[in-house]
Amino acid sequence: MSYLRLEEISKKYGDAPAVSRLDLSVERGQFVSLLGPSGCGKTTTLQMIVGFVVPDSGRIVLGGVDLSSVHPSRRGIGIVFQNYALFPHMTVAKNIAFGLEMRRLSTAEIGNRVQRMIDMVHLETLGDRLPRELSGGQQQRVALARALIIEPRLLLLDEPFSNLDAQLREDMRIELRALQRKLGITTLLVTHDQSEAFALSDVVAIMDRGSLVQIAAPQDAYEHPDNVQVSQFLGKTNLLRGRVVKSIEADCIVELESGAKLQTLVDLPQGPILMSVRPERINLVPVDTGILNGRVVARIFQGHLWLYEMDTKAGRMFVCVANTGASLYQEKAVLGIHWDLDAAHIFHEKALA
Repeated sequence: MSYLRLEEISKKYGDAPAVSRLDLSVERGQFVSLLGPSGCGKTTTLQMIVGFVVPDSGRIVLGGVDLSSVHPSRRGIGIVFQNYALFPHMTVAKNIAFGLEMRRLSTAEIGNRVQRMIDMVHLETLGDRLPRELSGGQQQRVALARALIIEPRLLLLDEPFSNLDAQLREDMRIELRALQRKLGITTLLVTHDQSEAFALSDVVAIMDRGSLVQIAAPQDAYEHPDNVQVSQFLGKTNLLRGRVVKSIEADCIVELESGAKLQTLVDLPQGPILMSVRPERINLVPVDTGILNGRVVARIFQGHLWLYEMDTKAGRMFVCVANTGASLYQEKAVLGIHWDLDAAHIFHEKALA
């Protein structure tokens, strides 16, 4: 049986549904991300788990216990907020110790556990500082230590890295994932940042308009999205309109609006389709040797790669090319655009709604 179960939980504000009959199971020790755009219901879901918001219907079960009648302070849940919510008048050590003091542990035990936690999150020399004397990354570590020191049954993270700069955000992801694995603590992250969810999670649960639309391992969700919306949300993709014009057993031919025809590896009935191809799965080749021709209208240097915007008969397309240090294609260059059959994901007419 799953360690954390959300069983058809729903929440409305007035007539507007925030969460609709949401089912989710999390295994002990898993790191799961609730991923979705702003307003999709992921934060409301987290608040129902911790007990700050009461569901209109459904059950939340943690470790076999229905939390419906359990006060938030007794649920054994640690939470790290987006703004860290540190007590400004307390030192680092006092902030971390707060949860233990509320549990009336002995002074000696509190001191020992606080010191171990300070060492674990690499704040060894900062125990006597106030939050205003810390950097953003250090404050984030204090908030994480305060959540972990009570040895929670479940750790909830609400956009914990959104206030950090890009490099520090990446460093903190690595540290958090290592710490989560070391402690084996069941963790649920709320985020709109797909790269954050991919880097940290065993499973991503993608939300849209209050409902779960796909639950999968990060790579599976990215490579095999269940619908067009998931495909577009999980990174940049090229969407090409076309039709299945022939479908006899394994012989399936798609004709794109540009006129290009190609065989696919899926067996689909005839009718309209959308073909999704990720920019990094496309190769630029000599003109007239690819599926389409395109003209470079813009190129964007992103450090580890170049992102090319191409004008084609099928519309604007984006192509990623690894940065090898060489000077590559210039604007206005005309090139062929090619991708392998297994690089495309096809959504049939029924999946386009």
